[in-house]
Amino acid sequence: MENSTTLPMTHSGTEPKTNGIKNIYGQTFNEFKKRQLGYSTIAIIGQSCLGSAAAMLLLMGDMEMALKMTILFFVTIFCMAFNGAVLAQLKPLTTFNLLILSIVFSTLVIIAHIF
Repeated sequence: MENSTTLPMTHSGTEPKTNGIKNIYGQTFNEFKKRQLGYSTIAIIGQSCLGSAAAMLLLMGDMEMALKMTILFFVTIFCMAFNGAVLAQLKPLTTFNLLILSIVFSTLVIIAHIF
């Protein structure tokens, strides 16, 4: 192959298309990882307020008591799981995923009770 006259194949330079949500998740996680201490502190305040608003709306709503208490249990557990992950200084990926889970679940509870 030393005296070969063929040109070596090169990469065309086009990037594969990525999913938009994966791209946003990756960028947000990288930013969270770089400044984990500051973002965790702010996130504890934000997601705790969001979780308490979800709990308040849930308790004010008209729903069967057993279902209401079950959903309240999950709102509380998800918020406490993130707070515990920050205090235990778990890996950034675990902490970030618990933050997303807590925010999404609390937001869904709020939206379900508003509409």
